[in-house]
Amino acid sequence: MKEQAGLELHTEAAAAAETTVSSTASFKDFYQLTKPGIIFSNSLTALGGFWVASGWEISWLKLIFTLLGTALVMASGTVLNNYLDRDMDAKMERTKDRALVSGIISPQTVLWYGIALGIAGLSVLWFLVQSPLATLLGLIGLFAYVWIYTAWFKRTSVWSTFVGSFSGAMPPVIGYCAVTQNFDMGAVILFLILFLWQPPHFWALGIRRMEEYRAAGFPLLPVVRGTYVTKMAMVRYVVLIVPVSLLLYVYDYVGELYFFAAVAMGLYWAFVCLKGFKAEDEMKWAKRMFIISVNYLTLLFIIMMISTT
Repeated sequence: MKEQAGLELHTEAAAAAETTVSSTASFKDFYQLTKPGIIFSNSLTALGGFWVASGWEISWLKLIFTLLGTALVMASGTVLNNYLDRDMDAKMERTKDRALVSGIISPQTVLWYGIALGIAGLSVLWFLVQSPLATLLGLIGLFAYVWIYTAWFKRTSVWSTFVGSFSGAMPPVIGYCAVTQNFDMGAVILFLILFLWQPPHFWALGIRRMEEYRAAGFPLLPVVRGTYVTKMAMVRYVVLIVPVSLLLYVYDYVGELYFFAAVAMGLYWAFVCLKGFKAEDEMKWAKRMFIISVNYLTLLFIIMMISTT
């Protein structure tokens, strides 16, 4: 009888604890599930794409709806990414305290939250932005990020970062095509800039967190092939992004300010990237590369908008 009573008390305590954990979920917890840092940086590129396409003749209401729809679609992708990666996130120091992993929010809630965000974002692009092309690009980017990148390649292949770059390059193209309703050379150039930027940016983080990714079982390039091979790959992308970024000037989308800024920032990034082969402290170098990549993208798109012709 005492054992049964003890078991009942234990069960009641566990149920109470579960209820307490569930009830502690806050707006901040749901907000953090969307990975706001990623949403902010990519929204800036969507703004840049919209601005370049508009050429200073801005439809402010359409801009607001475009940024809202794009942000919601991206948030859907990051939330569903959290849902699919919850088992591996539990093994990483950087992600083990996330609300889903710690049990503050249930997996089913996160799943429906991600789906609802995606429906809302695509609806905004379709009904309020009134751009079938931007909506299609949002849908393609969401599908590629969730199912091709997160559910498939991220767990099985060193090519995951390359594959993920396709979806990650969509935000500026969505912004651009929301204005032009056409996938032309401007859209191609913006896509290529973001596509080339992502691997060296993410691999810098991958080198810094290599042991965490190894413990979690992610076959990231630094984990599988080592840092030397990763540095070689990073150099190829950083060197390529310099001439590709200048195509916006060549095709007369931007002025000379952008040209000189893109050259200077791109060459500096390439210089620091090359110094990685002689770096005595790889973690310090990788951290520097990560910070430079963030600043490069932010400044490039701000100057792009200022210099739009």
